[in-house]
Amino acid sequence: MTALIRNYALVLMVALMGVAAATGVRASNLDRLEAFMEVTGFDVALESIRLSAETAPNMIGLEADDFGTEWTRLVEEVFDTEQMHSMAIDILSQTLDEENLNHAVEFYASALGQRLVLAENASHMKEDEQLKTESGEAIVAGLLQLGSPRLEELKRLNNATGSEDASIRAIQEVQVRFLMAAASAGVIDLRMDEEDLRESLKSQEGEMRLSMQRSALSGSAYTYQAFSDDEITAYADALENPKMRQVYELMNAVQFEIMANRYEAVAQRMQSLRPSQDL
Repeated sequence: MTALIRNYALVLMVALMGVAAATGVRASNLDRLEAFMEVTGFDVALESIRLSAETAPNMIGLEADDFGTEWTRLVEEVFDTEQMHSMAIDILSQTLDEENLNHAVEFYASALGQRLVLAENASHMKEDEQLKTESGEAIVAGLLQLGSPRLEELKRLNNATGSEDASIRAIQEVQVRFLMAAASAGVIDLRMDEEDLRESLKSQEGEMRLSMQRSALSGSAYTYQAFSDDEITAYADALENPKMRQVYELMNAVQFEIMANRYEAVAQRMQSLRPSQDL
């Protein structure tokens, strides 16, 4: 791991600590944190990181299928659910403000909140991403044709659950850390230094932003298709509360840090893999 990557991890932890500093209270009760993870669906969101690992080899011009069963075994070991859960608890125990924890739990423990979590959990763990995307895009197309105000409410949901700029920076960081780890392990011959790599990724921000916007809108349309317009509006209102925004800012930071950490681990172990010769 380069010094810059180590520094990034330190900066992230300092930023996370800043969230808790708002009131100076830390949620140290592990039972309450476990309840928070479950009632908000954050535990399932973390587990779904494993599904994203299928695209990791694409960053170096390969496909997960190129490695056959070896890739499946590697992913199961590196993206161990219990380990990722433990990493999240460790960070949240030092950073999650108690008042914000209580606020989030109160909403998600409600009847509407629990229905939303069930829908989000099912969406997170749906393995056929192409079918999900196509279904969501079809719903968006239908709403556009009808001129439905529901689209704007779905956009409110997406905007409230995380800063687009922060998400882009986080995705770029995951890519950089994966590629640098792969180069360090001798998996790829990276012909640019870390600074040049970051500049190269930064030049693609416009295209990435449009792709994220389309993906987020179709994803929300698919996930919340069973909810009424009034329920979507109520959810958007709840997510726009400053306390809930802080909770999502923290959860997003934790999720991306764990993803980057696990992608680094995958890259470091890819050297021992060999493309499959299965027919």
